Amino acid sequence: MVKVGFLGTGLMGQPMAQRLLDAEIPVVAYNRTLSKLEPLKDSGAETTDSAADAIAAVDCVILMLADADAIRQVALSDSCQEALKGRTVIQMGTISPRQSQDIQNQIVAVGGEYLEAPVLGSIPQVKDGKLQVMVGASEDQFQKWQELLKNFGEPLLMGPVGTAAATKLALNQLIASLTAGFALSLGFVKRQGVDVDKFMELLRDSALYAPTFDKKLNRMQDSNFADPNFPLKHLLKDINLFLSEAKAEGLEASSLAGVRQVVEKAKNAGLADEDYSSLYSGINQTLG
Repeated sequence: MVKVGFLGTGLMGQPMAQRLLDAEIPVVAYNRTLSKLEPLKDSGAETTDSAADAIAAVDCVILMLADADAIRQVALSDSCQEALKGRTVIQMGTISPRQSQDIQNQIVAVGGEYLEAPVLGSIPQVKDGKLQVMVGASEDQFQKWQELLKNFGEPLLMGPVGTAAATKLALNQLIASLTAGFALSLGFVKRQGVDVDKFMELLRDSALYAPTFDKKLNRMQDSNFADPNFPLKHLLKDINLFLSEAKAEGLEASSLAGVRQVVEKAKNAGLADEDYSSLYSGINQTLG
């Protein structure tokens, strides 16, 4: 049985590592904030305060770190270079295609192997094993590691490294744009005195409807953004990644740049760690 190193046990990483433990897959967990390792330690994971030790003790390393800078600081540090030799690294966070390809090059250069497998979904989907897993890898890599990835959901091979990262950014761009569009419409009808229930009844029966609208409706109505499945600050990070990639590809993305302004407004109002639906406050601050 493969032994897995899990680097990054935050909001998504902790329940993902728990899925492996529940499947009786041995896990060595590392996190820069040591207190976040305690639930996994209680569930039987080995824990360590050294990323290099975690890598050296396993066959495969899963990265669920905040961003590409965190990956470089943790998994690509000088102390980890030797440990990466002969190991497979599966990067499962949200980074840009160019960042993913650069990290691949660095890992391959020290004798390691790399593939990307970012996921769509949140904590409930993690716990149910129903994440959507996008894989950027060779066919051989996909065949070798898909059984491990099936612990999180049904993996889909998108193409070589970079294609899965691009797909994930495209999907997260939709999260931002759809949520902002709904927040604007909701704020507008409320200001106009429209019955929100009637508005939602019409919207649900239309081709305009997306399930995320109902998932975020009560949060927006109640200004209840606590206990996030996806914090606003992470959405802002992904928006910035998408805008950078879109610019490099010559795409016109001014509509998303407008959404970024709204998200930044909410972040600056102290909502960075709240649920991303708090962007509603960036549009409708006077509504309460």
